[in-house]
Amino acid sequence: MGADCEDAVKQLSHLMEQVEAPLKRSFQNVHQGYPKETLMRFLKAREWNVSKAHKMIVDSLNWRIENEIDSVLERPIVPVDLYRSIRDSQLVGLSGYTKEGLPVFAIGVGHSTYDKASVHYYVQSHIQINEYRDRIILPRLSQQFGRPVTSCIKVLDMTGLKLSALSQIKMLTSISTVDDLNYPEKTETYYVVNVPYIFSACWKVVKPLLQERTKKKVKVLSGCGRDELLKEGSGSSKHSSPDVDNCFSLDHPFHKELYSHIKEQASHRELIKMGSLHVSIPEPDLNDAKIVEVIQAEFQKIGEQDESTNGHQG
Repeated sequence: MGADCEDAVKQLSHLMEQVEAPLKRSFQNVHQGYPKETLMRFLKAREWNVSKAHKMIVDSLNWRIENEIDSVLERPIVPVDLYRSIRDSQLVGLSGYTKEGLPVFAIGVGHSTYDKASVHYYVQSHIQINEYRDRIILPRLSQQFGRPVTSCIKVLDMTGLKLSALSQIKMLTSISTVDDLNYPEKTETYYVVNVPYIFSACWKVVKPLLQERTKKKVKVLSGCGRDELLKEGSGSSKHSSPDVDNCFSLDHPFHKELYSHIKEQASHRELIKMGSLHVSIPEPDLNDAKIVEVIQAEFQKIGEQDESTNGHQG
């Protein structure tokens, strides 16, 4: 890390020492003993501009306090049948680890329908997975490897992606905005696999709008990307298996462990808060909003082309 970056971390650290006590307490939940690495993530997300990174982190800590994010792992989604429905329609799971020890999360983008519960439950479930990753899995790995492990790998499986996914764009935008503003620079690399034409067409128009830092993280693989993923040593090529080992399923050890942890944490509280967590979704920044518009326009264009082709065939 260069002298300028070191200086930026020192400046931001000094500013964080001056925040109020509730923000400091919440910051401890965020950094889990690695404040320097956490400050660097926010600085990277704001191109090493100290004042912008400071605003971003303070805004994020206020968001955590206002939405009770620090106690989100004490709020089970009940009944368990509802949680099972969410797992069946919001496909995400821990599929393995890289040789460097980073957790690999598989996300079934194409087959996720987000149609079994309200948006609040899906956002709550997503935040719970984020918090469990950051407060349980990553600290455990850091201890195991004797060095900070503070990020993950994501494998985005586009199998089954259709034009109807446009109806989910609001949900996906809410989730990605929560991540961008409150969990920045948590993903080292995005591997995109099983890419259909729809994704390729969108990627072509979206890629130029992305920041260089983000572009470098996205690797679109051919087919299921098995060979490249095996090089990572993650075992993530198994992530689309249909059996009980399917990492998306509630029966997978990761989801069982996560749900048991939340239920156990809830039992320690005198009053368990039931129901969905109504998290306020921050406004996406202008560039992200522009990207969503471009995706919507591209989906519409593809839909019109399909209709035209089908009309001619008729």
